[in-house]
Amino acid sequence: MLRIAVPNKGSLSGPAGEMLHEAGYRQRRESKELRTVDPTNEVEFFYLRPRDIAIYVASGQLDIGITGRDLLIDSGADAEEILPLGFARSTFHYATKPGTIDSLADLTGKTIATSYEGIVAAHLADGGVEASVVHLDGAVETAIQLGVAQVIADVVETGTSLRNAGLEVVGEPIMKSEAVVIRRTGADGEEPKVRQFLRRLQGVLVARTYVMMDYDCRVEQLEKAVALTPGLESPTVSPLHNEGWVAVRAMVPSKEAQRIMDDLYDIGARAILTTAIHACRL
Repeated sequence: MLRIAVPNKGSLSGPAGEMLHEAGYRQRRESKELRTVDPTNEVEFFYLRPRDIAIYVASGQLDIGITGRDLLIDSGADAEEILPLGFARSTFHYATKPGTIDSLADLTGKTIATSYEGIVAAHLADGGVEASVVHLDGAVETAIQLGVAQVIADVVETGTSLRNAGLEVVGEPIMKSEAVVIRRTGADGEEPKVRQFLRRLQGVLVARTYVMMDYDCRVEQLEKAVALTPGLESPTVSPLHNEGWVAVRAMVPSKEAQRIMDDLYDIGARAILTTAIHACRL
């Protein structure tokens, strides 16, 4: 069986389980379950602490895993990203008291508090900056106020927590993270079960990104309509009973669907419908 590591809790857990369910895999029914077998698909899922997944995968005990890019890099494990999944997005920044630091070079000699010392140490090394890194678990915003560090490095979403602590973001992002599929570095990427697993997840990603659009239009407006809805290869066009009309079907990006419907209506298309795509293969 294919052995896959899945986050057991936190912001990665729920969306990962939903995606796997949409991809047709059996998932655990209770949060206390640490292992689930899907005999139909010949897959065994292990629900592990997100920070540990890269280490398990790198050891070769598990074939692939779902974790955060940040956790993969921070672990320093011998594992690599093979597919971004588009959820649990986050951005890492340095932050400190306003007006004290302007650039990465200004971090030289400073003490930086973070829960991700692997990421920070690598970023400082890449920038040729020598600074001390202190590991703290959980929220690190109070580290400066309590004198533990002069700078923190942490996930920044809205920046509200930083502002409440009297801090501001410094410089460019350290990195941008999201959920990813990982495997041991150098592992066989052509293994059939791994390829099938990745195809299923890619199908879910496409299904979430596109909708199916159907509409009727006059033949003389078909070229304009097709330009608006080119589809992935080309749209399906079928003649209607009423002479001079055709039915068109094409996949369109879901974010642009409303605009496309307006544009189609303006050129005379009618009976414009969109439907969700639950699964696909490209």
